[in-house]
Amino acid sequence: MTETRPWGSYTILEESDTHKVKRITVNPGQRLSYQMHHKRSEHWIVVAGTAEVTFNDEVHTLTYGQNIHLPVEAKHRMKNPSDKPLEFIEVQYGSYFGEDDIVRFDDDYER
Repeated sequence: MTETRPWGSYTILEESDTHKVKRITVNPGQRLSYQMHHKRSEHWIVVAGTAEVTFNDEVHTLTYGQNIHLPVEAKHRMKNPSDKPLEFIEVQYGSYFGEDDIVRFDDDYER
């Protein structure tokens, strides 16, 4: 199942009661909202491109094979600063994985 978003798309690779795994593509120059979750942690692994990750107001640059852990209630954002697509794997784990567990602090698309 693939969902299109204004910044790119994601495909759910696996979903269970204990975790959800997505492959996320961020288009060149785009970024996800600056957000947090009350019921889940996330782990991001870059599999193509360069990522600019904002994690609790600190910016980190990640490239192929690098990863970052985002605990419950950590503020986070993924940005693609390059002119090529960015792809990363997101592993969610916790007690709930619905899209309505997103608290947005800043969003380029006014959602």
